[in-house]
Amino acid sequence: MATVAEPMLAHKHEPEENYLTCSSGFLSWAMTLDHKRIGVMYLFAVTASMLLGGVFALLVRIELLTPDKTLMDHNTYNHMFTLHGAVMVFLFIIPSIPAALGNFILPVMLGAKDVAFPRLNLASFYLWVAGAIFFLMAIAMGSLDTGWTFYTPYSSSVISGSQAGGIVAAVFGAFILGFSSIFTGLNFIVTVHTLRPPGMTWFRMPLFLWALYATSVIQLLATPVLGITLLLLILERTLGIGVFDPALGGDPVLFQHFFWFYSHPAVYIMILPAMGIISELIATFSRRHIFGYRFIAYSSIAIALLGFLVWGHHMFTSGQSPLATVIFSALTFTVSIPSAIKVFNWLATMYKGSISLATPMLYAQSFIFLFTIGGLTGLFLGTLAVDIHLHDTYFVVAHFHYVMMGGTLIAFLGGMYYWWPKITGKMYNELWGAIGCLMVFVGFNLTFFPQFMLGSQGMPRRYYTYLPHFQGYHVISTIGALVLGTGIGVALATLLWSLWTGRKAPANPWGGVTLEWTCSSPPPLANFEKTPTVGDPYDMEQVKWDAKTESWIPRPVSERTGNSASH
Repeated sequence: MATVAEPMLAHKHEPEENYLTCSSGFLSWAMTLDHKRIGVMYLFAVTASMLLGGVFALLVRIELLTPDKTLMDHNTYNHMFTLHGAVMVFLFIIPSIPAALGNFILPVMLGAKDVAFPRLNLASFYLWVAGAIFFLMAIAMGSLDTGWTFYTPYSSSVISGSQAGGIVAAVFGAFILGFSSIFTGLNFIVTVHTLRPPGMTWFRMPLFLWALYATSVIQLLATPVLGITLLLLILERTLGIGVFDPALGGDPVLFQHFFWFYSHPAVYIMILPAMGIISELIATFSRRHIFGYRFIAYSSIAIALLGFLVWGHHMFTSGQSPLATVIFSALTFTVSIPSAIKVFNWLATMYKGSISLATPMLYAQSFIFLFTIGGLTGLFLGTLAVDIHLHDTYFVVAHFHYVMMGGTLIAFLGGMYYWWPKITGKMYNELWGAIGCLMVFVGFNLTFFPQFMLGSQGMPRRYYTYLPHFQGYHVISTIGALVLGTGIGVALATLLWSLWTGRKAPANPWGGVTLEWTCSSPPPLANFEKTPTVGDPYDMEQVKWDAKTESWIPRPVSERTGNSASH
């Protein structure tokens, strides 16, 4: 039987200083090498990006409330649409979990003092800031109406004035953000390989670490392709070199191949860390050993590898060869298998578990429901004959948001609520946390489920106006967007309010048995006084509830039955 880590006794002898109080002042944060402070800075930065992208989304939805002009003209609509997608994808969804929660949790979950390259970690944050500044420049310089994918010829055709400058600024911002992603991935891979404590073999790593490791592999291998593509686009725009523009002898479909060769693996950069969070939440709040640990771990690697082979399913209507479309269609169905393995194992973990519906678990349940809808509707788009009808319709918009937002955003919020006591040392109000989750869940489904009907009936995406008989679905979708936006506001306000009113968090409020719960809340600067002892990361018998301290404490070895460690 694995022994409980000694530092789990930290709640009895908590250090007076933690990473938040060990130093103060702007420079102590701006020049910090502490992974926890860098993670907190990422957390606030990506959350601000989410809110900015959300404002653009609400403006787009309000405009679509009627078939005619509601708030803005068609050029402004295209601008808002592009900024919503670009800000959400490049500034929020891709870096949200790895850079923010991953930076904070990965070293502590490993029992390490920091990441392998602390200075590179800080550099990656400032590269993210630099990329964000270029996006803000693009907003200020005028119309940016290429769509978030920067498809040619929209982004490569000869344009003069502020719009041309806006396109170059946004593309260069995405280019810089790619370096931030590469640095973070490299840091995580080296950290996992070199800083695991004695006894933490590959199959004693928490599944969140497996997910971050698989994500980092994708970041290292796929991001350079996007970087080179965007650099070629900038050179074509500024120097007139023909690469993608047909007027200059280029091929716009080549841009699609390059872009989706990165961007479909990038889907898994977004969703794999989310799956890692859900694995932690399901095990902790079901009080059961995770079912099929090795299958979930291997499925993360399988998703990472298969993700590089399916980019062509975005291009069924682009004129590629019939043989290529059949192969990409078959590979698309194949990549669904490891995702289905995860969902099955999460459900099996909950079976006969002692389930606690705390706020993080509510987000985990929401994730399973929404991500399953997103995955199943992807099968329609992977089917050649059906995709021809549904391509570039609102069906694709709904599918994309059920996977990306119903997956990544929901898991991000669940992870924030789960680790918030560890990050801040404060407990939030459970009632308001649950209300926020309910509003997000209801608002999300009201927003995007009607769009499946819109798409199946032929409503094209990206359109500024539409036929009157589509208006009913658009009205429901816009009402849902307002509910969703309010729910996200409630969820974030609940966390922020806890900073002033929340009670002090114990070392282990949830009964987790991974190593981050063995140090105080918030963690000390060095995370651990000594290297922690590693046990089974999902043996729930290691801890028991103590009513006096209102916390989970180590269970003596003599009291353990070993039942929860069964697979």
